[in-house]
Amino acid sequence: MVGIVLASHGELAAGVRQTGSMVFGDQENVAVVSLEPSMGPDDFRANLEKAVASLEDQEQVLFLVDLWGGTPFNQTSAFAKGHDTWAIVTGLNLPMLIEAYSARIDATKSAHDIAAHLVSEGRKGVRVLPEGLEPKVAAPKAAAHAGAIAPGTVLGDGKIDIAAVRIDTRLLHGQVATAWTKQIAPNRIIVVSDGVAHDELRKTMIEQAAPPGVPANVVPISKMVEVAKDPRFGATKAFLLFETPQDLLKCIEGGVDIKKANIGSMAHSVGKVVVTNAIAMGEDDVKTIERLRELGVEFEARKVPSDASENVDAMLKKAKADLAAQANQ
Repeated sequence: MVGIVLASHGELAAGVRQTGSMVFGDQENVAVVSLEPSMGPDDFRANLEKAVASLEDQEQVLFLVDLWGGTPFNQTSAFAKGHDTWAIVTGLNLPMLIEAYSARIDATKSAHDIAAHLVSEGRKGVRVLPEGLEPKVAAPKAAAHAGAIAPGTVLGDGKIDIAAVRIDTRLLHGQVATAWTKQIAPNRIIVVSDGVAHDELRKTMIEQAAPPGVPANVVPISKMVEVAKDPRFGATKAFLLFETPQDLLKCIEGGVDIKKANIGSMAHSVGKVVVTNAIAMGEDDVKTIERLRELGVEFEARKVPSDASENVDAMLKKAKADLAAQANQ
């Protein structure tokens, strides 16, 4: 696995690493070097050498540095001379780090491969609202628009590919837009929720939060049932997001074929008990999940792909016990 060194003025590198862990999970083979106000170039260089020495493999090293021409870059550049397999990318930001974590999962990729990939991906992470402020880029001439796909048209095998399903109170957020989307590689994210589909503000915010190249749609449950039966979606690889297990149950009862689901987060509210640091359940949640399991749905509970799944049986047992104790108070 390619080793990563984050280098910056002040605590930027340390902060980006910490935030990256929240989004992508804790990562091994990553080191941080910070240039403090009291340090000189030689001090930074010494810490840089220690950071590289701490990596599991010093053959493939990727340096993500804050500023071209600054002391961290200059010292890293000088240190990297003679190490032909190392690479340096400046402009360190969170999307760049997440992309680097995702890319190095492929053990065949070198530091050079990942660096070349990051140059474009890091830039994609810089976006602006209102969207009218985006620089105008001349679009290549396209073929004549073919119009809407006619009903009855069969694309692919005529059946939507539901690549993954997640229950998450926050729906489309950082962990989903980066870590999970990189892992699943869908070509569309679909939020299935009657409530959100009729809330224009939330709907717009979710659509804007979609990662580059993967559009997000918000649909009511009845529409998802229609989509699952429509052969025009046969070329779609979808990542479905549900706000609650109750919405997932309604979707399956409507005829959508779902056999696996990830529980990412379920927010605490009055009447619910805390089961894990990300999941709270009420009586109806427990009954709904048990009903889904009776229907053949297999559950796991992970915030990010690198986490080990929580024991769902233990979660349900704890929820029942705590709810019973709460009722007796």
